[in-house]
Amino acid sequence: MSTLMKKEGFSYAFDPSACLTCGGRCCTGESGYIFVNKSEIEDISSFLNLSTREFVKEYLYREGFKFSIKERKLEDSYECVFYDSATNGCMIYEARPLQCRTFPFWDYFKNRIDELQLECPGIILGSDDD
Repeated sequence: MSTLMKKEGFSYAFDPSACLTCGGRCCTGESGYIFVNKSEIEDISSFLNLSTREFVKEYLYREGFKFSIKERKLEDSYECVFYDSATNGCMIYEARPLQCRTFPFWDYFKNRIDELQLECPGIILGSDDD
């Protein structure tokens, strides 16, 4: 078993080994936003060997005053354009945005653990006191 990840203020832990078998549920499913800031745009552009202009045009769309990574429409769901279903992994993992790096420890899920458990099989409850 891999080492559980914990974050202060959260009543659950995360077992990263669950990622090997879950099929990228955090990268697929309902449509959503994967927001990126200027620094992340620069980092991902560099990682992909693209100019920021090329990266923005190819992989982002504007949502209000922010940029979000595009999704691919599947038969009955969506997936991040950087999710690779063949390898069950992220094609920009080393440069992925903070939003992706901090999952599943989002404030949104603090009071929605049932919803999080449906999305992420790596959630372990009652691990406050190890």
